Amino acid sequence: MMASATVGILNGFGRALGDAIVGLQALQLAIRVGVVPPRPLLFRLPGLSKMVEAVHAAADFADIRTLSPEFARPIDLGDAVTRVIDIRDFAFDPEFQCRAMIDFFLQRLGVAAEQVPAGWRRNSWLASRVRPARPALPSGYVLVCPKASMRLREMPDEVHAHVLRRALAVGPVVTQGTVPDALSRKVVHLEPCATLDELCGIVRHARWIISTDTGMVHLADAFGVACLAFFPTHRPEWRVRDYPRTLSFELSSRLPRGIEFARGPDDYALARSSWFPNGDDLGWLDRALDEAQRSFGGGGS
Repeated sequence: MMASATVGILNGFGRALGDAIVGLQALQLAIRVGVVPPRPLLFRLPGLSKMVEAVHAAADFADIRTLSPEFARPIDLGDAVTRVIDIRDFAFDPEFQCRAMIDFFLQRLGVAAEQVPAGWRRNSWLASRVRPARPALPSGYVLVCPKASMRLREMPDEVHAHVLRRALAVGPVVTQGTVPDALSRKVVHLEPCATLDELCGIVRHARWIISTDTGMVHLADAFGVACLAFFPTHRPEWRVRDYPRTLSFELSSRLPRGIEFARGPDDYALARSSWFPNGDDLGWLDRALDEAQRSFGGGGS
């Protein structure tokens, strides 16, 4: 039976790029299967980055509103909204920290995730709603993404530099991170993108992507780009289970699995140590990069 009530969704879906992409995929599915009626009211958090706001703007299947800065208080949405889905606290929900993001959002929207085909759980909603122009970058480039919305997940400089050196054997290299002086003539530093179309173009036209756990991994799936993704805090199946072109590596960490926020300064040291299981020996990283090259080959756009 098709849903008929007007639905208001509070905090759809967080502050991070990846959460927005995956959450909106879940919402589109909930509308598709009739659990949520067409064009629900989606109340996003205030103070989001321009890029996350642009992702919301692309979601033409929802009426986007902004929560009051006092969004932690009870909210009267008026008579037009007859059903409220309140996920304002999702980042602190133990369920969010130990299951696939898409499954969590589907469940909170009222959809049984196990009844949704795996292909529907990919980030298919976005590609047709943006215009990713080809960037002025060398053809066949490898895109490296060492930064994350959470510092706990960021790639250490030494690991980033090692990845850059190895990626140069595949083709031209573009990175969102700082380029070491020794590689400044060989690696292109990518300035922050001004628009969502520009960011999607950078991803869409990459040969393949090497990234820590961040929104770029979800964008790679949206455009069917091969991606080698490293996970220092979460199990890969909680993030990329349904992404057929993502090769994932879970780092060995002493942090609690699924941790979203650092409990103190020591957690940053623990997160960093997960990238160095054998001290300065990065043989594990070489093996991961070798496997990616075998899996992705020359690839290309």
